[in-house]
Amino acid sequence: MSRVVRVALTETLNAYTPMPDDVAELGSLAGKLEDVRAANVEHHITLLHAAADVGVRVVGLGELFTGPYFALGKDPLWFELAEDARSGPTVTALSSVARERQLVLVAPLYERDADTGKRFNTAVVIEADGSVLGIYRKNHIPHGANESAGFHEDFYYGPGEGALGNGPADVSDNSHFPVFATSVGKLAVATCYDRHFPGVMATLAAQGAELVFSPAVTFGEQSQRLWSLEFATDAARHALFIAGSNRRGVERPFGVEFYGDSHVVGPDGRLPTLEVHPDLVVCDVDLALLAGGVSSGWQLADDARPGIYDADRSQSAARRESTAG
Repeated sequence: MSRVVRVALTETLNAYTPMPDDVAELGSLAGKLEDVRAANVEHHITLLHAAADVGVRVVGLGELFTGPYFALGKDPLWFELAEDARSGPTVTALSSVARERQLVLVAPLYERDADTGKRFNTAVVIEADGSVLGIYRKNHIPHGANESAGFHEDFYYGPGEGALGNGPADVSDNSHFPVFATSVGKLAVATCYDRHFPGVMATLAAQGAELVFSPAVTFGEQSQRLWSLEFATDAARHALFIAGSNRRGVERPFGVEFYGDSHVVGPDGRLPTLEVHPDLVVCDVDLALLAGGVSSGWQLADDARPGIYDADRSQSAARRESTAG
């Protein structure tokens, strides 16, 4: 029995156009971050309507979609872009559109927790009736540099802390990796850097995820080489559909080029896309295909031998250190 769901991913850039031309002039945005947020939310709402017009039922927005990718430097200016992930202006606007157009949304934004004041890179999952089912906070926070630029996400937010109290829609037993039972299927999120860690997709699959959204802002040769390889391998290994979104183009004033290549891949490979809008990637996903497992016939979960794997990196590192020299 078919369970076809039309899925869309956004592939776009910061929609706020009065950006300065030089990083040294970013201070001119002080007091204007509400305008930055509003411009990006408005742009994405336009994309949501375009997606709904062609029968899309679930949309994954890009990582930190309410502004430019600011983590290319360290500037406390951007702290003011953080907002409440359950009742802030972005979620309020998106919930209204979700309800109007009957869309399930995965909306990654910059969160400031209302109780603790801590900041997180957070994906909000919104049901087609406009209700907030819960949130996922990015667990792995990158900091470093590649041949294109440095990235300093740890300056802006910390890793997810688990035990978020998502409610009954979260069917996962692992508080760090929620899986949401939605009207279109069981959805999960692995944000950008999360995708590189071998246990992430395995855990989400074990918790019942069918479709994993991986919103990202990523650039550089190594990243681009691994972008499709990792998703395709994990989808085949774990009988998942994985939807990876990335920005495409260059944002002022940072000058770093994001390579795009947003796509959806399943156990049997990348899915064809529909030509709908230049800032949207649209695919039809048949979740019923997962019921039979992977087409290779592998039974990885049944045939694994957990006792022989070196799963604890800290123990492994300690052993290497003790034997060095």
